[in-house]
Amino acid sequence: MNLLTSINTPADLRRLNVIELVNLSGEIRDFIIDKCSSNPGHFGASLGTVELTVALHYVFNTPYDKVIWDVGHQAYTHKIITGRRNVFDSNRKYNGLSGFPKIKESEYDAFGVGHASTSISAGLGFAIAARLNGENRKIISVIGDGSFTGGMAFEGLNNAGWENANILVVLNDNNIAIDPNVGALKKYLTRITSSGKYNRLKKSVWDMFGEGRLRKLFRYVGNSLKSTMISESNLFESLGFRYFGPIDGHDVGMLVQTLSSLKTISGPILLHVITKKGKGFKPAEKNQTEWHAPGRFDRNTGKIFALTPDFSKPAKYQDVFGETIVELAESNPKIVGITPAMATGCSLNFMMSKMPKRVFDVGIAEAHAVTFSAGLAAAGHKPFCNIYSSFMQRAFDSVIHDVALQNLDVVLCLDRGGLVGEDGPTHHGVYDLAYLRLIPGMTVAAPMNEIELRNMMYTAQLPGSGPFSIRYPRGHGVSPNWKLPFEKIQTGKGRILREGNDIAVLSIGHPGNFAVEAINRAEAEGLSVMHCDMRFVKPIDEEILHLAGQKFSRVITVEDGTVMGGLGSAVAEFFARNNYDCKVKMLGVPDSYIQQGTVEELRANCGFDAEGIYNALIIMNYKL
Repeated sequence: MNLLTSINTPADLRRLNVIELVNLSGEIRDFIIDKCSSNPGHFGASLGTVELTVALHYVFNTPYDKVIWDVGHQAYTHKIITGRRNVFDSNRKYNGLSGFPKIKESEYDAFGVGHASTSISAGLGFAIAARLNGENRKIISVIGDGSFTGGMAFEGLNNAGWENANILVVLNDNNIAIDPNVGALKKYLTRITSSGKYNRLKKSVWDMFGEGRLRKLFRYVGNSLKSTMISESNLFESLGFRYFGPIDGHDVGMLVQTLSSLKTISGPILLHVITKKGKGFKPAEKNQTEWHAPGRFDRNTGKIFALTPDFSKPAKYQDVFGETIVELAESNPKIVGITPAMATGCSLNFMMSKMPKRVFDVGIAEAHAVTFSAGLAAAGHKPFCNIYSSFMQRAFDSVIHDVALQNLDVVLCLDRGGLVGEDGPTHHGVYDLAYLRLIPGMTVAAPMNEIELRNMMYTAQLPGSGPFSIRYPRGHGVSPNWKLPFEKIQTGKGRILREGNDIAVLSIGHPGNFAVEAINRAEAEGLSVMHCDMRFVKPIDEEILHLAGQKFSRVITVEDGTVMGGLGSAVAEFFARNNYDCKVKMLGVPDSYIQQGTVEELRANCGFDAEGIYNALIIMNYKL
């Protein structure tokens, strides 16, 4: 890696010639493959944007010029050539580099990201600020075709076109997000990229003219030519953007020439770039969904170690969801499944393969997914809308206005509830208990194990259940034998797992299993603990709370969510309303942003793993 070791900033990059950029791109790709094989990350997307990233930093004067990434899955090359190569081994680790661009991490990270479809809106903010400040700053927003399906992307395009802002939107089109893209926009982009007639003519013109003539052609002929030969190109032009492309996103020389030409043009511009996710690593090119974030792998054989079946562990919660919804849908023809581009991640692909007409992948559009579900429910169907917890935040208004206000039978299944690990603060699903608890009429449930998950899903699909949310964590459960007959759970009813006299522990969801371990240890030392699995934060089991308030002066709450507004808050509020003189120790996620690390490290840091709960029991007992 003779070239890469000399690149510590983009200024070093700009001393190279184009041939050297080709070689450097190969070295960067090899570096990413090597590092991600042992330290897992978002692999395929970053391999697909190596040449594009190199060209952007080569042509533009970063960090004065601003490159804003969408989601950030594709930003590893960006990190490597902006001074973080030597610490890249710490990527996504506790106290290490974030897996996503982050303002506090580098002056080259213009805007922090993690969720999709934000780059154009943020870029427009930078562009307008540059106009107000009288700065000749170039603003580049890089967005994938998957993120382009999000409503915010179109809101940003619409506003940027109206403002005639100096912004370059680079559409990185690889025809896939995590799962293959869906929708009319996919077909639209495919028609543009597959127009052989136009692309053959474009190549002939490219080969015929040098950079100067090409620039003139781009300015005065390009759009008219495209409009004549490809009617679809009018979409971007109708929004006020000058459209260029599509061009090969792996030809670094062409990228440099094109970006250098576009650099001189003012106003809103969209450059359509075609890339291949997983480029340069055959297994990743062949199976792009599996290699989005594959875990550890052998770079020589392509074997993914993380996917080797471990039959000693119980099933993953998402797989229990996937198999259970198929069972329920087989007996209830009104059940339909909805996901915003997360079919594989949430295991809704199980139902999709068996009942394709009853599962709808709506693309990266969470608010639309919820309101679409509301429409289905209003028309008499039973939608199970599966969204990762942190992404559900984007649909908060839709949950209130379109689902809860109308008391519609929509089941919100929130996968990745709680701390998710290496993806860090943009992806931790720690707010849903709090933000859903405040909505009138909403049922907010969290299973302690896979059996409870199945029974909550069964209960939620029964007629008249109303708005019903079920949140569960990423990863393996605790019950090897979970395929039991369905049982209805009384809404708002918890269960007492253990009687006790000294301290009460009230838990919600999967962390109740950590409480069991801690209580066993504490009781071996003579402490008598009552343990209640609350199951529901709303409606909450007031009978259990009255028992706890009357019998105990010390109560510990345990949750994999924010202590502000969650179970702990609900318990404290109840005790205050009923004049119970109880000291409540709330264990959960504190009022701060939890950074990346393993789930085990983060739970320990927050103090609600088994060790943290045990310590809280001992300390509270000491203070009795």
